[in-house]
Amino acid sequence: MRATIVGPDGKSRCRWCGAAPEFLDYHDTEWGFPVRDDHRLFEKLSLESFQAGLSWRTILAKRENFRAAFHGFDFDRIARFTQRDLNLLLEDKGIVRHRGKIESVINNAQRTQELVNREGSLAAFIWRYEPDIEQLAKPQTASTSAASLALSKDLKKQGWKFVGPTTMYAFMQAMGLINDHIEDCVIRAKVEHARKNFRRPGR
Repeated sequence: MRATIVGPDGKSRCRWCGAAPEFLDYHDTEWGFPVRDDHRLFEKLSLESFQAGLSWRTILAKRENFRAAFHGFDFDRIARFTQRDLNLLLEDKGIVRHRGKIESVINNAQRTQELVNREGSLAAFIWRYEPDIEQLAKPQTASTSAASLALSKDLKKQGWKFVGPTTMYAFMQAMGLINDHIEDCVIRAKVEHARKNFRRPGR
């Protein structure tokens, strides 16, 4: 099976973006492009945790509902959620109503506040786990990496939940810490250009 498909413009793209209509725009405009905004990073960490055991299509289709329910993933607001807020979320049919995952987002928001107080920003901490040039040169085919294992271990040590190494690898792919677009994918060069011009936090 070919690793790429032909997009509507006649150019090759990663095969996975043909699995659902909504994937194409996500693949072309978001996936792999580097992110330094703390709220977007926290959003993706949260959505990846909700995806555990589900498909990304399910989560992507509900993303706007998640954003509304969690106040744009403003972790300072989420950290103050009460039992009443939790109960309202458990009744919200627009999101995934999984008590453990919802509680993990609230917990992780509190851990993010602690991390930001120590590190200055979530981005400064996350981008320390960007693989070096030698690691990046190697083709990525697995669902984990040394960097995702290290990030997962560090977050768990700080008390984060639902941040396993596979979840962290998917997060790193999406947020541009690595460029996992297939070599022949038309978007790969665009992502590489964005990564080259990206100002790493704390550097």
